[in-house]
Amino acid sequence: MKYLPVMLILLSLLLNTACVPEEKPVVKETPLPDIENPSETGYVQSSLAREIEPQVEAATLVSLVDGNTDFAFSFYEQIRQGDGNIIFSPMSLSLALSMTLAGAETSTEQGMMQALNFSLPEEDVHSAFNALLLAIESSQENTPRESEGNRFQLNIANSIWGQADFDFNKTFLDTIALNYGAGIYNVDYANNPEFARNAINDWVEEETEEKIKDLIPEGAINTLTRLVLANAIYFNGSWYHPFSEAETSQEPFKLIDGTEMKVDMMKLSGQHLAYTRGENYQAVDLLYLSPDFAMTILLPDAGTYKDFELGLNTQKLHMILDEMFSEPVNLQMPKFDFITATDAKEPLANLGMAEAFDMDLADFSGITRSDMLYITDVLHKAAITVDETGTEAAAATAVIVGLKGMPSEPISMIIDRPFMFFIRHIPTGSIYSWEE
Repeated sequence: MKYLPVMLILLSLLLNTACVPEEKPVVKETPLPDIENPSETGYVQSSLAREIEPQVEAATLVSLVDGNTDFAFSFYEQIRQGDGNIIFSPMSLSLALSMTLAGAETSTEQGMMQALNFSLPEEDVHSAFNALLLAIESSQENTPRESEGNRFQLNIANSIWGQADFDFNKTFLDTIALNYGAGIYNVDYANNPEFARNAINDWVEEETEEKIKDLIPEGAINTLTRLVLANAIYFNGSWYHPFSEAETSQEPFKLIDGTEMKVDMMKLSGQHLAYTRGENYQAVDLLYLSPDFAMTILLPDAGTYKDFELGLNTQKLHMILDEMFSEPVNLQMPKFDFITATDAKEPLANLGMAEAFDMDLADFSGITRSDMLYITDVLHKAAITVDETGTEAAAATAVIVGLKGMPSEPISMIIDRPFMFFIRHIPTGSIYSWEE
């Protein structure tokens, strides 16, 4: 399917202005993953417990959320190409990169702050993320208990995977423990990078209910990798006003290029929904079983998509949301199901954090005392399924940090044509035999 409602990506998998459900969307702290050989792993953590009552002002939290929304638009601008569907989670990217930011110093830190659109001091970023995640957890009280056929689940998990016996700075361990509830799982990249890759991928798959698989492809981790910082988000929510499956029918859907295709179109008639009509667009909120969550849909008028896309930013989005009010709406929208994998390295470099990827310039001396680390890649996957009953969505991000110095690629030599050889005495250089 081509170019369905692409702007859904900007809603951060419904997490930018989050609250939470009956099943605790906890930030997982210490359980070891169920991997084939747990004896090869351990757990390194600060002696400090997670701060459960961070002193964060409301304006600081607003600044963090607005910065993350600005980042969503900036990142989208970098990756929107062609006519394919795109989905990504700014929240997942920001969480994984913010944990990495805890070890960045000097101009590397400044570049990451710029790319992520953070206007707060770095130490405030971490405490604000902690406050945001705690607010998400506490809002579970607003979610009604699940009934038959309905569900609401939101999980947010962070994990860090470090080289066993690597010298991690205490201040780095303290920051990620206090604010992200995370320690470091020990793995052995130096001797068994494939085992480590599979362990991380298994953790992501488990935390996303098997929605995100193989986040880290073969070859992305090697013997010089020293740290992988991962985030996983899983969302599964029933609509407050479900669509009737009996009314779903095949209807035309017009693509960006003007051609048409048939889609399964869902229908919801006469329900009161938050809605607004602007100069060249319509917008509507579809509530989930938790009234604190909604899918916001922006529909530009026919022929205006490109102009609307170019004019949309954080301020415009706030204006649209402020203008919504309850109206009876007859809504038709397509079912859809897709997944997007994004190598975020180049987009993030373009947004200002190129130094973090530069072997010569990167400064992550906040992670370890010696200046020996840089980010080798940032990998991201997101998936979404929308049907008559609700939405299932997941996202995961891995920030891969390695030693400054890459292993040489093997040289390929295939002797599949005439060749010659000779036998020589190395100490004297004497050639004893020559053949061709």
